[in-house]
Amino acid sequence: LLELDIMTKTEVAMGKKLLLINTGGTFSSVPSEKGLAPGINLEEIMKTIGPIGDGHTFELKDYASLDSANITPEDWVAIANLVAAAREDCDGVVIIHGTDSMSYTSSMLSFMLQNIEMPVILTGSQLPLRAPLTDAIDNLRCAITAGLSGMLRGVYTVFHQKLILGCRTSKVRTISFNAFESVNYPLIGEFNAFGMQVLKEPLRRAAFQLSPEYSENIAVLKIFPGMHADIFRYLYDKGCEGVFVEAFGLGGVPFLHNNILEEIDRASSKGMSILVGSQCRYEGSNLDVYETGLRVQESGGIPVFDMTQEATVTKLMWALGRSKEREDVRKTFFTNYVDEVTLPRLRWGESVFLP
Repeated sequence: LLELDIMTKTEVAMGKKLLLINTGGTFSSVPSEKGLAPGINLEEIMKTIGPIGDGHTFELKDYASLDSANITPEDWVAIANLVAAAREDCDGVVIIHGTDSMSYTSSMLSFMLQNIEMPVILTGSQLPLRAPLTDAIDNLRCAITAGLSGMLRGVYTVFHQKLILGCRTSKVRTISFNAFESVNYPLIGEFNAFGMQVLKEPLRRAAFQLSPEYSENIAVLKIFPGMHADIFRYLYDKGCEGVFVEAFGLGGVPFLHNNILEEIDRASSKGMSILVGSQCRYEGSNLDVYETGLRVQESGGIPVFDMTQEATVTKLMWALGRSKEREDVRKTFFTNYVDEVTLPRLRWGESVFLP
């Protein structure tokens, strides 16, 4: 056990350069007449957390001072461009972000910054930096350690001493310090008395590709008993290009009363991309088990397997930014780009791209 700890312990190398990007969030919030609001800049933040190692250079970029509820896809593109430009002279990037939409940002940046050669670490806090019991200092120190480690590449979230793959990050608690979990995927690492322990090495693929395209013309529908099926006609008429349906259990959708499957079939035949997953956070969906799941696929529904809700939504936006064609979107969701999905194993002769 001791040997394993030594092998996986991460030592921060000397003389590295890190870009810190501040977007606001609880981390930098201060009291105001209308409640907590972001108001502390990076210079003040770095003074508060104290020195981090020796000989390192920190480039500070106060991008915005936003509650993360106000983060938009335009911000994702701007942040992705900042990170891509930092590849020229930085060894890593740390992004301070509000917790409410951090999982969406970490997922979208995973697709926009595929195969980036350095670590891109998102972090935040449940309490403001100046609060007596704040978790902000520890979270940022751990994030900076990960960013300077020299062992990581890709997009990650660091929170409550956990290192989580960005596209598998999900906020599961509102007030607890352990607010985030790695959903349907092992932790990449953790922080303890030995330092940063890397527990799982994520996929390493080909050359870096900046891909900031996206479409906002999507919707997310959560199925409930008695839901009216004509919502799909309304969305199609309004120009919606894709819908993520959060179905029951393994992916069940009503097909007797309020026949939603009929509307999925109609919308799919017109070229709309209809994704179908599970309302359950853990263990994913499987449309090959029950009659209703098989009917979903026959009606044109595209399975999302074990992806998080945040990764599914952002991948749909990203896919539609690259192509509006339903079959292209389907192929995208049957492709694992950044470990965002566990695809089923095919039997000899099968093809997931057959209509």
